[in-house]
Amino acid sequence: QVQLVESGGGSVQAGGSLRLSCAASGYTSGRYCMAWFRQGPGKEREWVARVDFNSLSTHAESVKGRFTISRDDGKNTMYLQMNSLKPEDTAMYYCAASLLTCTARPNDYSAWGQGTQVTVSS
Repeated sequence: QVQLVESGGGSVQAGGSLRLSCAASGYTSGRYCMAWFRQGPGKEREWVARVDFNSLSTHAESVKGRFTISRDDGKNTMYLQMNSLKPEDTAMYYCAASLLTCTARPNDYSAWGQGTQVTVSS
């Protein structure tokens, strides 16, 4: 099983940028699909972006053009570059990994990090 640790969260003003990182350890030689999810206060967990083992990426409509997911398998790390941040992007951001599939459904992911908080003020 792979272990995941997120970092890079923080507080920024609207229009600012942050880069989140997700470091993987343990069984990292598998062909994992990696994804970012987020959960705002009182909201359900929401898919943000995913990148498969061929580095093919997909982004949710709400972040398309502002966020970019990427992975560096040599460093066992995935990233989420977030630009033009909005107050509605405020949430706990989680990275997740799946060996079996590559979807937007949280239940399809077996490995999760502990989360990193992103707060965007207006």
